[in-house]
Amino acid sequence: MRNKPVALVTGASSGIGAAIAQRLARNHRVFGTSRNPVAPFPEGVEMLPLDVGSDESVRKCVGHVLDAAGSLDVLVNNAGYLLAGGVEEATIAEAKAQFETNFFGVARMAKAVLPVMRKQKAGHILTISSLAGIVPVPFWAYYNASKFAVEGLIETLRYEVKPFDIRVSLVEPGAIKTPFFARPPAASIPEYSRWRERALNAMKKFEDKAPGPELVADRVAKIVAQKNPSLRNVVTMDATLFCFLRWLLPARWNEMGVRKGFKLD
Repeated sequence: MRNKPVALVTGASSGIGAAIAQRLARNHRVFGTSRNPVAPFPEGVEMLPLDVGSDESVRKCVGHVLDAAGSLDVLVNNAGYLLAGGVEEATIAEAKAQFETNFFGVARMAKAVLPVMRKQKAGHILTISSLAGIVPVPFWAYYNASKFAVEGLIETLRYEVKPFDIRVSLVEPGAIKTPFFARPPAASIPEYSRWRERALNAMKKFEDKAPGPELVADRVAKIVAQKNPSLRNVVTMDATLFCFLRWLLPARWNEMGVRKGFKLD
């Protein structure tokens, strides 16, 4: 009997990552990661330490999976966090740290698994992006920018690895009710406070009414099972609606809608 395919899920200790890891474990041997794995772990998931901001940590993690399982069929890039605040409020060091995890972490993981996937002439790199990588959220500037960058990286990668039969896809969830690590900038500027709080409160209301991470996990499982998955896969009704409106309406109308929705006037 053929062994189960092997999946590696980053950021799998909680939230969307944990839900994805548990869902894939029905049909895959799943290795999950977090910076400091602490029990209880997601059911059926083998947890490993990983810092996606470290070349050495990424090398060791992927090497462990290959030593233990002998192959790697699916990579799910999920690790990330939110730096919430205005462009002027965040330091350049904080912005770089946001990109180090959300963007360069994705690039490191892809570069680490591609040699084995090319050799196998098979594999799937699936990256959890965000609706914010298509429709930016006010006062999430550097998070938005990191996800926009991920969208460009992954679309380009899809062209490059197609000849090796490596599948590449993105998942763009809208608001999801899940613990999500939000990091405020070290300093805030009082002049922005009124509008920042309005925008962040509006996002909290979206999240309070949002579906749970199982919705994303089910979608990921379906995409992983597809022979020819779409590049972009929007999840949740609000994400579908906002993407459609961004495509349909003139830019000025979209801007007016965002300003009204987030009470920025």
